Amino acid sequence: MTFDIQEILEFLPHRYPFLLIDRITEFEPTKRLVAIKNVTINEPFFQGHFPGYPIMPGVLVVEAMAQAGGIIMMHEMEDRHSKLVVFTGIERAKFRRPVTPGDQLRIEVDVLSFRTRAGKIHGRATVDGKLACEATLTCAVVTRERERKAHGDSTDPNAVGEKAPTAPPEAE
Repeated sequence: MTFDIQEILEFLPHRYPFLLIDRITEFEPTKRLVAIKNVTINEPFFQGHFPGYPIMPGVLVVEAMAQAGGIIMMHEMEDRHSKLVVFTGIERAKFRRPVTPGDQLRIEVDVLSFRTRAGKIHGRATVDGKLACEATLTCAVVTRERERKAHGDSTDPNAVGEKAPTAPPEAE
């Protein structure tokens, strides 16, 4: 099973410039996924990382692996448009070689554990068959509504936007 960019957009809430998956070349639901990220000099992060020596930030390589894992989880959810897959842990991340403009990043994700509310994956990112990065990632599935509440945003469209004080002000 393969997905083009339009199908990927149906599974992930990420959009440019933060969508880091261009194509899915292999997919075994609940088990494994292989994705491609074509790295170009036009990526916005290259302006500052680093001028004259462009390197894709390692955290974005890890994020690409997480997005690939997120597709595996979101694929199994009927109500995926009301959910988000968020990081809960990054373990044993290792960076072996830089990822630079012109590289094609191959992201391989294997599921270590899979539940409807949480998951654990092992990701590997390679360029030309050489390991660039690997890590074990854990994630949780949250509702988008809960995510808004966690940041103090109101769900009431008529709310003014100010919170009531949680404790009375001290008397002078």
